[in-house]
Amino acid sequence: MLTRDRIRHGRGAAQLAPPAVPRRMQARAGTSKPHVILARTRRASPDIAWAVFVGLNLAAMQLLPSWQTVPFLVIWVSLTVIYGFRLWRLQPTILTLAVVTLATGGIIGLEVVQGHQDADYLAEVPLIALMFLAMVWQGRRRLTAIHDKLTAMDQVQRISEENLRMLQQQRQFLQDASHELGTPITIALGHVELIESAATDQEIAKDARVVAGELARLRTLANRLLLLASAEAPDFLQLAPVEVGSVILDALDRWGPVPRRWRLGELAEATVRADRDRLLAALDALLENAVAHTRTGDRIDVSVCLDDVHAVFTVADSGSGIAAADLDRIFGRFARAGTSRNDDNGFGLGLPIAQAIAHAHNGSVRVRSTLGEGSVFEMLIPAAR
Repeated sequence: MLTRDRIRHGRGAAQLAPPAVPRRMQARAGTSKPHVILARTRRASPDIAWAVFVGLNLAAMQLLPSWQTVPFLVIWVSLTVIYGFRLWRLQPTILTLAVVTLATGGIIGLEVVQGHQDADYLAEVPLIALMFLAMVWQGRRRLTAIHDKLTAMDQVQRISEENLRMLQQQRQFLQDASHELGTPITIALGHVELIESAATDQEIAKDARVVAGELARLRTLANRLLLLASAEAPDFLQLAPVEVGSVILDALDRWGPVPRRWRLGELAEATVRADRDRLLAALDALLENAVAHTRTGDRIDVSVCLDDVHAVFTVADSGSGIAAADLDRIFGRFARAGTSRNDDNGFGLGLPIAQAIAHAHNGSVRVRSTLGEGSVFEMLIPAAR
């Protein structure tokens, strides 16, 4: 029983005893207040030094009446300087201004009463105080303006980041959608071609050809969307030396069977550092646009020349031309000029593709056109030195 009582008594004592505090925590608790006081003193040390400096100059004003103008001005100049560095809040600033005004004015007023100074000298105190107060107002107004500008810049930055995030999401969506559409379109196109070849009914075969044509258009659209979505990717281009004349000739070999009056112009002997396949895709887009705006028998000229720093690929046609109002928007995605003579064949993505490929090569695309007289498209690619 004694053992149990002792155990119970020991447990009760343990429960009632305050928890032990580690020595490190005790040491920190014991030194926290001095550290805080020391930190505050360090922060206020310029203000303390300035107050001592002002006190010494006030003593000089009283002890040296004939020279009190110098310490008087030194006090106000030092107040301006310390405020410029410290930028006190409004309430401490007004309080400091009042104390300095009363101290300097009191000493000068006492000298005026004793007849040691003229009364006009006393009027300088409120004037200088008002000048300092005007400086404080201007400073705080500028601080407010800067704060407003910084706030506006933060808002613009947030909006820009949000727009960039949305553009990245859209680009990723286009890439994912194009990839996902490619496989089912190819499978469906294969089955439709099998149906067309095996159909004995002409109506069924005709319908299968229509479906196959639309699926091919859809596959082309998916490929173009994928190309546009990946145009800003780091691996979009595989750069190598490319002879510009060969690009023109390859493009004409593919488009030559189209019933137009094809004419080969200048073929400059030059080399560009570029992605050959991408250049062909951009040139195909310009040629496709020329075909869309011409009829059988219309002329299409293709050439490449050199200016000072660029290889200039040119596609000129004698077709319908483009209205001046449409020139600013034809490079937008899905934009189509109203004068196209083959509206059923385009997606409005050819010119944006050409422009994206040119920009990826640090180049550009420009156009000149007269309604009813044709158009001239030029793709500028930096020439290799």
